Order: sequence, then structure tokens, then C-alpha cells
Amino acid sequence: FSSNAKLNSVVGHILHSSILVPYHGWRISHRTHHQNHGHVEKDESWQPLSERLYNSLDYMTKKLRFTMPFPMLAFPLYLFARSPGKKGSHFNPSSDLFQPNEKKDVITSTASWLAMVGILAGLTFVMGPLKMLKLYAVPYVIFVMWLDFVTYLHHHGHEDKLPWYRGKEWSYLRGGLTTLDRDYGWINNVHHDIGTHVIHHLFPQIPHYHLVEATEAAKPVLGKYYKEPEKSAPLPFHLLGVLAKSLNSDHYVSDTGDVVYYQTDLKTSSSAQSSD
Repeated sequence: FSSNAKLNSVVGHILHSSILVPYHGWRISHRTHHQNHGHVEKDESWQPLSERLYNSLDYMTKKLRFTMPFPMLAFPLYLFARSPGKKGSHFNPSSDLFQPNEKKDVITSTASWLAMVGILAGLTFVMGPLKMLKLYAVPYVIFVMWLDFVTYLHHHGHEDKLPWYRGKEWSYLRGGLTTLDRDYGWINNVHHDIGTHVIHHLFPQIPHYHLVEATEAAKPVLGKYYKEPEKSAPLPFHLLGVLAKSLNSDHYVSDTGDVVYYQTDLKTSSSAQSSD
């Protein structure tokens, strides 16, 4: 946003707190995601479950993780408790997400988040719960579902299974090439062309207004390693089928091996289909 870190922080806190996201906590975990994209253990947010971890989950947890619409409501839970197998919270300065010198930043963001909760509570008291439900709660749920939808599909759901890496097989370039571009039709411009996700991951310093241009320039260089996204109608309804198919088949990866692919638990798959 700006070369001025203080200005970034002020604007970031105002905007992120307004949607109940702790600015520094999210900034740092998202940085971790970019630095470790495509790594089975070190990636952040939508990284795969190992087979052992997957098998340790109870039936209800599996159902909630892989049955629509529940995965599309995961973001607030992720902020509080991260993903299965990970410890800590975006609000806790002692979480292993953060370095010791980042604690003050995390405390500031948590305080800002609490202030926003207080503002929302006050507005609810003054305006009434029903009006706040219409003006804030419903738009917030839509935001959460869209965010989960977009972030999931940028790392899952290609017709060809994409690898995840461990150990010496992982590299920044290899990990970045496991990300996927998506076409969102009319919505592309609304969220600043983030559908050009491969270039965003390989070169996160490129501003959003150059992402399309940079992607076109990179395609000849990437060659077969670039996966052209399916062209969207004005609204990206085609991605609903992609999402459903991925949730029905991309369940866990092997506990061993430095190059692994998603595998399917037929019990979870059949359970999800019966729910549909």
C-alpha cells in the first residue's frame, strides 16, 4: 500500500478491524503462507492434512471440514485456532506464529479488534440487533464465505492433481507453481485481479494493478508449468462445481515422501455426497 510502515499500520488496522481481522496477526500469518507456499508442514491456512492427522480427527470434524457450506465459514475459526495440527492463535502474542519482536504488534492488533467488537456491541444496543444483523452480520458472513471460497480455490481443485512438497524437494519456485489462477468474470476487477494468483505468489511485491500485465509476460516463460484458468461467465458459477469436487476428493496426503498428492477417503466422500 505504501512505503511508509506507520501509514500501512494505521490504515491496515482501520480496515482490518472493521471486518474483525487482527491486522498484524493476519499480516504475519499471510507472510508465512507466502514464504512456505506448497510445503506440507510449513504452509499456512489451507495446507493439506497428513494421513495420520486426518485419521486422528473425529467424524464430525471431518464432516465439517469437507461438507458444504461449513468449510466456507472457517476463516473466523482459523483466526482463533489456526488449522488442524497447528497451535496458537492470531490474537495471542505468544503463539508460535510470531517472533518475540512481533509481540507488541500483535497486542496492538488484538486491542484494535477488541475495540471494534466494543463498537459493534454499542451499535447493536443503540440500533437494535435486527438492524445490525442486516447491516453488518449478513455482509460479514458473505465476506467470510467469499474469502474462504477464493483462497481455497487458489490452492486446490485443478483437474490434474498438483503436488505438495517436503524437505529438499520444496523450493520457493516449486511451491509457487502449485498455486492456481482463477477467472471470476465481472468480479475480477472488484477484488483487484487477485485471480492472477501465480504471479502474486511468485512476486508478491508486484502491485495489483500490474498483476494481469505481469501474468501475460510470465506465461511464455512458465510454459507448461502455467495452468490457464477456465474462462468465466460474468459470474463464476462454474467454480462451485470445482469446489465441490475438490472437497469430495482432496482429503489428505501421505505421511511420507517429499512429493505427495491429495488422496481420497471414500467414507468421507460418500458421506459428503449423501449430504448433498
